[in-house]
Amino acid sequence: MKLLIAMMVLTLTVPNLKEMHMGMLTISSPAFDHGEAIPARYTCDGADISPPLVIGKIPPAAQMLALIMDDPDAPAGTWVHWVVWNIPVQTTEIPENGLPLGASLGRNDWKRNSYGGPCPPSGTHRYYFKLYAIDRTLQLAASTTKIDLERAMEGHILAKAELMRTCRRR
Repeated sequence: MKLLIAMMVLTLTVPNLKEMHMGMLTISSPAFDHGEAIPARYTCDGADISPPLVIGKIPPAAQMLALIMDDPDAPAGTWVHWVVWNIPVQTTEIPENGLPLGASLGRNDWKRNSYGGPCPPSGTHRYYFKLYAIDRTLQLAASTTKIDLERAMEGHILAKAELMRTCRRR
């Protein structure tokens, strides 16, 4: 009986299984490896431009891709650097300082619709590029935030991939 109750609780607390599938989609960068420090060029101390990204293994049922970059180590809570959706599924590479035609930009925590590079006040912070394969396109306003995008994607995520890198300021 205890095992049955534990299984029932697990079933009730597991998010949508479609959202948990993470085996296919990939994201990487020729500018840095997962876990490495990001080159200054892509930070507020450099050119503050977005790094090149390589996308792979997009699920066949995907209708679009979405990308969120954030810093969970920010002093006041997670800081959002980049919000992008409606990236065409044919996209295999996002160029440095660019986006594929058709992609939509949302609002980051600097209240800008653009990439905002790492700029930690002190210490080492982690920065996550989170890529999502979505089963539909999204009609969202330019004022869309990370939270708005996550709500719109809820129940429609086919796969997710992450790339983490670090940035340190003294």
